[in-house]
Order: sequence, then C-alpha cells, then structure tokens
Amino acid sequence: MTSPRAPMRTVAAGTLLWSPHEPQKVLFIVKAGSVRIYRISPEGRRVTLAVLGPGALFGEMELIGQRMGEGFAEAQEPSVLCLISEYDVRTMLLSDTRIVTRIVTGLGRRLAEVEQRLADTVLKTAPQRVAAVLCRLAAAAPESGLFAQRGSHIRLTHEQLAELVGTTRETATKLLGELRGAGLVTLRRGEIVVLDVEGLRAVAEQWDYGRPRPSRHGGD
Repeated sequence: MTSPRAPMRTVAAGTLLWSPHEPQKVLFIVKAGSVRIYRISPEGRRVTLAVLGPGALFGEMELIGQRMGEGFAEAQEPSVLCLISEYDVRTMLLSDTRIVTRIVTGLGRRLAEVEQRLADTVLKTAPQRVAAVLCRLAAAAPESGLFAQRGSHIRLTHEQLAELVGTTRETATKLLGELRGAGLVTLRRGEIVVLDVEGLRAVAEQWDYGRPRPSRHGGD
C-alpha cells in the first residue's frame, strides 16, 4: 500500500511518531518493526494500549475513521514506516478497491480485538489474561491487529505486559514466573520467549498449570 508520493521513514527505537500535542493529518503504515500505542495517565504513567506490527496502520485520518485521540505512538524497535497524506489516501481509495478492503479489514480486526480485551478484563482472571495476550503475540495471526505478531520471541517488558492485561507490574512478574516454572515460557532481558503456545492457550481457557490438558482428539 504505497505510492510514489508516499515516503518511507526509518526510525530508531524510542522515536516518538505521533503526539496529540502536535497532531498531523497523515496515515502511518508499519512496514517493518513494531510501534507501541500508549496514553499518559493523570499521574503521568504511560499505559500501553497496543503494540502494532507490519501491516498495521495508525494516525489521524477522518476519511477512513482512523483517530488517535489522546494516544501517543512510539517505535518499539528500529522500524520502517510508510507515510501517506490525506490526498494520497483519497486517491488510492478511489482507484483501488483492494486497498479499501485491506483498510476496512484492518480497522475491523482492531475493533474486534478491543472488544475481546474488554470482555477478557471482565470475564478472565489475571493469569488467563496474561496467557491470552502472550498467545496473541506469539501466534501467526493476520496483519493489522492490535498486537505485533513476533513469533516465539516477544519484545515486551513486564510493565508493558501488565499495562496490556490491566494488572500491576508485580503481578505480571509473578505470573510470568509461574508460567516459566510450568515450562510454558522463558524470560530474557526485555523479552519473553514462548515455549508452548498450546499450553498458554490452555491456561487462557481456564486450565490450571498443573492440571492435565484435554487431548486434541477429545477425552480427559
């Protein structure tokens, strides 16, 4: 989804890409790397809302209903982004229905994931929410969702994970320790390595760490 007028921008980790204090009518498309979307609480704490990976879009573009509100966007790692103006978005929407489909699909997927996270917050325990988020991050899922699919190596701090699941850093660290003890993940500095996606999915679906999981073919 690029055009001759859509410049590519390579940024370093930690680069602030979007701020509500300096809004701009431009659409960003993540081509490589990942971008963290966050807000700042009244106490001044950064709260992670999403981690976007290749194929995801963000920015302020009323034409397609894309808004950032009070959100900030920061490169989570060295990243490559494509910047598209409102004029180019309008031109592409009128000239290529495939682009319309990709944009609508991406926005729809993000809305569905927001709804799922809200439901998880109400219906799932903290261990289940942690396991569910790690599953989404590790799974080979479609592009353009709320989470950057990183494979088994997830670049995420304990604090950022806590923000994503709605718990404290201390609780997230404790739960990650339990998952590591169960052989489901291993922990490295600034990184979580998933060893058993199916095991995490079982935890997310209310199975205890030490309880035997049902086989793929049914039964106890």
